[in-house]
Amino acid sequence: MPKKIAIDTDARIIAELGRHSEGIGMDALHALLKDVISRRTLQRRLAQFVTEGQVVRQGKQRGVRYRQAPDVITGQVDITESPDTMESFGEVYVPLSPESEEIRAYVRQPRQMRTPVGYNQSFLEAYYPNETSYLPLELREQLRQIGTPPDDERPAGTFARDILNRLLIDLSWASSRLEGNTYSRLDTQRLIDFGQAAEGKDALETQMILNHKAAIELLVNEADLVDFAPYTIYSLHALLSDGLLADRSACGRIRHRPVDIGGSVYLPIAMPQRLEELFKIILSMAKEIRDPFEQAFFVMVHLPYLQPFEDVNKRVSRLAANIPLIRHNLCPLSFIDVPERAYVEAMLGVYELNRVELLRDVFVWAYERSCQQYLAIRQELVPPDTFRLRYRQALSAAVKAIVLQQQAPTHETVSAVIPSVVAKEDHDKFVKLVFEEFEALHEGNAILFGIRPLEFAAWQEQTKR
Repeated sequence: MPKKIAIDTDARIIAELGRHSEGIGMDALHALLKDVISRRTLQRRLAQFVTEGQVVRQGKQRGVRYRQAPDVITGQVDITESPDTMESFGEVYVPLSPESEEIRAYVRQPRQMRTPVGYNQSFLEAYYPNETSYLPLELREQLRQIGTPPDDERPAGTFARDILNRLLIDLSWASSRLEGNTYSRLDTQRLIDFGQAAEGKDALETQMILNHKAAIELLVNEADLVDFAPYTIYSLHALLSDGLLADRSACGRIRHRPVDIGGSVYLPIAMPQRLEELFKIILSMAKEIRDPFEQAFFVMVHLPYLQPFEDVNKRVSRLAANIPLIRHNLCPLSFIDVPERAYVEAMLGVYELNRVELLRDVFVWAYERSCQQYLAIRQELVPPDTFRLRYRQALSAAVKAIVLQQQAPTHETVSAVIPSVVAKEDHDKFVKLVFEEFEALHEGNAILFGIRPLEFAAWQEQTKR
């Protein structure tokens, strides 16, 4: 059973506003809450809620009414009407289930009002791979439907390799942003594509982005080898934490000192031997899970909950969540556009309540968002021509030979320069491909075939005659 949450006064105010979708005046609201709050305190709290974007204030003077702000607001609303004025500064969040709203209400309480807790091993013990599931079957089928590319029977990691450049930028930026990194997406693209660090940024932020790039490349390039073995997770941590920890020997190693979590009342396990034992149990359980989405979500829950490393635990879990997705040629999870506050509060729900509903809502929204991005990109990609790739050097040699001989491309001239590496049964197709290259040949792309400008100009002049 989920833990019961003690609703504080603020949550009670929000709950009452939620029951009055058309808004409610101060007098009527105070009449409902006078047993828990004074009128003056209620006025102050409402003013604060309006500033934070949780409440919308409408009307003027005695006509003022308050209502709960929508859960999902993007940007800032500043609407002026006559004679009334409505102002709201809203937060960006993901759609929530009622259970998630309850978790959010709890973790938004001041730390002093939340009960300190330690690691609860029964939370892990209550999970039985392929019997227990954090993601209902219907939801997993929905995710598989939207995340499966049309040609999903190709080798492991093929889909991720197809979109690798975009994935490197998106996942490096989005995952780093969830840690407070201030690099913009454009800054990240310049750093990854051209090695240009953003001006005015902390060197550690630059290092964080580059570490993500290295870790993602490991997952994609070694897709058929990486799994939930300890070595893989150690490697991910070593790459992600490189240059970011005071103790370099802590990279890729179970921590040997206690840690705490800022803003949380959760206190993780301190004993290294116990940490390593539970770490291996978690990975063993993850390997047993057959469904890739359940696998991904399981490690997003239990790796950061255990906090096996001195730092960078959540980053490791986010990239590790992509292991089963990449191996099954599913759309990867980039965390693009995930609101930082939603993710942080979801993790607090896991840490302090052992409840996964809020993190599940974030996970599902994030995956749907990723699919929208990458499946659209995938459709725009031109599939590689394997024949052209196989004979790439031979093709360049043939085109260059004809140009240097200042001959027109005919069946005879092309056949005469076919390199010996081209199989006899491929000759006809190779000749056709050479003709296609000559149709597209111009002074701007002649360099692709090792042809210099003067050589191209001489050939062009000769073949015009």
